[in-house]
Parts: sequence; structure tokens; C-alpha cells
Amino acid sequence: MDYILLVVGLGLLLLAANYLVDSSVAIAQRAKISNFIIGLTIVGIGTSAPELFVSVSSALSDSGDIAMGNVIGSNIANIFLILGVTAMIYPFAIERLQRHRDIPFLIIATIFVALIANDTILPGFSKNSLNRLDGLVLLTCFVTYMGWVVVQKGKNPMKAIEEADEEASSSLTGKNPLLLWGIAIVSLAGLIYGGNLFLDSAKNLARAWGMSEAVIAITIVAVGTSLPELVTAVIAASKKNPQLALGNVIGSNLFNLMFILGTASTVKPLEFRDINIWDYAVMFVSAIMLYVVVLTFKKDKFDRIEGVIFFGAYVAYTVYLLLR
Repeated sequence: MDYILLVVGLGLLLLAANYLVDSSVAIAQRAKISNFIIGLTIVGIGTSAPELFVSVSSALSDSGDIAMGNVIGSNIANIFLILGVTAMIYPFAIERLQRHRDIPFLIIATIFVALIANDTILPGFSKNSLNRLDGLVLLTCFVTYMGWVVVQKGKNPMKAIEEADEEASSSLTGKNPLLLWGIAIVSLAGLIYGGNLFLDSAKNLARAWGMSEAVIAITIVAVGTSLPELVTAVIAASKKNPQLALGNVIGSNLFNLMFILGTASTVKPLEFRDINIWDYAVMFVSAIMLYVVVLTFKKDKFDRIEGVIFFGAYVAYTVYLLLR
């Protein structure tokens, strides 16, 4: 029964997130909010809504391993699985800002989270955790990064406007305001219910299989909440527009590390029992390998050979987790 509830919960989570973004964008457009602000806030937060709701629900139910495992697993899957599959379908170029701003910042953020989450490396600490102060620091880093992005976009206003118009599109634009608010409220309720159903089923399966919540979170939960990015990347690659995948992945990973972990640990401090140093190490290596791609084979391009290597790395890590 838990298998069915897991799939139902995941389906409800993803469907509700999609409708929440669409209705929120349409409501914001009716309120005359600029497409740039909509794309930067509503769309950015909405596309990571499944990870956010799972991690916050995990924090509230004292399941810190699932909250952190979801973020670690999503970040690893985003780079190794999603970019690997995308590059195998259609190689793509890496833009200058991604090389010089986004990827280096992702590496720094990954190291920072690994350091503040591993308290036991310091004398006097017996458990690993993220407290409310850590959460507030991460949220501050997120706001700082978003401000940096806004400044960079301001240097190329025409391109920023084009990107904003594309991001702020909604299938519900022009619908009745009452209908839009109704869809938004129902979608939010669906996110909460679907997230809790998905989380409870994952916990039950972890107990039934004799596996830790951390392993379940890094594998099943993380891949499940990353499905929107995976589907988007595959569709973009099949339409020979794979560049979209890299921007989505880097943005999603930074969002996971700073906003989602920051929000979850601010709501309630997170404690980790089964997340070990190797999980952080693989997340760090995935970010480093993404940067190495810029320098190897065809410079500034993610090609098929690198895609195969990334996909193979994800399979190897998954096997390691199952054996662990």
C-alpha cells in the first residue's frame, strides 16, 4: 500500500506545484507586477516547491535526515543524472556567466553547507545539525546571491526582459480572479497533503526495507522531487534547446542549499544521524566536475562523453547507497 501512496503523494505534489505556479503567475500579472519580479520570485520558488514542502515537513516531524538527504540527493541527481542525460541527448555550450559566477558560487555554497552541517568536526559537539542561526545565515546568502543576479541582469536589460517574458508565462493568464485564487488555494492544500503523504510513505518504506531515512531521501525522495527538472531537461534537449537545463540545474541547486535548507532549519533546527561525510563529498565532487567540464574535451561545452561519465557516476553512487 505504501508503494501506491508514495506514487499518489508524488503525483499530487508535482501536479499541485505546477498549478500553484501557473495560478500565482496569473494573479501577479493581474496585479501589474513586472514579469522580471515574477520570474525571479514566484517561478523560482514554485519550481522548487516539491523539495521545499518535503524538507519543511521533514523538519516539523523531526526527520532531519530526510530534509538534508532530499537536498543532497536532488543536487547530485540534478548534476549527474539530469545534465548527464541531457548532454547524451544533445551536447550544449556553457555561457560566460555560468562559468564565472554561477558554478563557482555553487561550489562555495556546497562547501559552506557541508562545513556548518558537520558540527562534530569541532570539539565539544556530539551531533551534526543546522540550527536557526545557520538557517538565517543561509537565507541571507540566498538574498545576497539573488541581489547579485539582479545587478548582473541589469547590465543587459533587453536580454533580462526576454527571459522574464518567457519565464512568466502561464496557461491561466486572463482567467477569472476568483477562479485563480481558488486554484491557488486548492493547489497549496494539495502540496501540503501530497508532501505529507509522500513523506510518510517514504518513511514506512525505509523501515520496511531496513534502510535509513537518509538513504531513502537521497534516492527515492530526491529523484521524485527532481522529476520536474528531469522532464524539462529531456524535453529541452529533444527540442535542441538543452542550454535551458544547465540554468535550471544550477539555479535549483543553489535554491536547495540556501533557501530550502535555510527555511527548513529556521522553521525548526535539523539534526542528522545517518547523513555521512561521503554524501557531502559526492555533492561537492559533482559541483567540481561540472566546473571541470568547462576546461576539458571541447572547452566551454558539455559533450556526450562527459554526459556518459556523469550518468555513470550517478549509477555508481546509487549502487553505493543501496549497498550501504
